[in-house]
Amino acid sequence: MTTDATTFSVTPSAAKRIAFLASREPKPVMMRVAVLGGGCSGFQYNFSFEEARNDDDLVIERDGAAVLVDATSLEFLKGSQLDYVEEMVGAAFQVKNPNATSSCGCGNSFSV
Repeated sequence: MTTDATTFSVTPSAAKRIAFLASREPKPVMMRVAVLGGGCSGFQYNFSFEEARNDDDLVIERDGAAVLVDATSLEFLKGSQLDYVEEMVGAAFQVKNPNATSSCGCGNSFSV
């Protein structure tokens, strides 16, 4: 699957953090963003590093970082943006998802 910025995008801040974290791994890795069932609102975001991509993955490359999204997760993430936010209470990756009708207080789970 080719990169389509209107489907899912990565902010410069997220790309910079992903590239930094990936550079600390012993082998080249890409960040996978997935949607899994569970969490306090029905679905939850999952972030992991992987060495290989799957045939159905959307691959987004930006500023030295690569992000993978599988076809099933992409259905829940259309129009979303991956960001990395640093605040007084901590730093975290956040998904800004226009499809979410509600989310939990921490922002890691959502419903559609």
